[in-house]
Amino acid sequence: MFVLDSRLKQDTVAVGDFPLSSLLLMNDSQYPWFILVPRREDVSELFQLDPDDQQQLWREATQLAETLKDTFCADKMNVANLGNVVSQLHVHVIVRRRSDAAWPGPVWGRHPAVPYNVEELARLREKLRMALGDEFRFAQE
Repeated sequence: MFVLDSRLKQDTVAVGDFPLSSLLLMNDSQYPWFILVPRREDVSELFQLDPDDQQQLWREATQLAETLKDTFCADKMNVANLGNVVSQLHVHVIVRRRSDAAWPGPVWGRHPAVPYNVEELARLREKLRMALGDEFRFAQE
């Protein structure tokens, strides 16, 4: 049975689900920073997914990156699968702007997180509702 890593659960807000992956929002309002987690048990590496799931994860990551770039007026999209701290397979999809707090460096550990407030989360969810396709199922708020 799939279980979300406790560190991901603690640091994020559930947004919803694509066919394969859960979409999480890193609870740091300095960057629109999303994480895709394939709902597969005991997977830490991309090559551990079967070929169909590998292709589906890539489709979800590229669809999300394109949607976020347009929705949040990104200067650059950062898409990465690292997993050095959290080994559960997950893909970061981060909107970067020249004006963000960490530009042009990495966002990891650069500045303390600034959690979203209720109003910011509501606005962000509404933006995503308008931007994401029918394949996406939103989590209960």
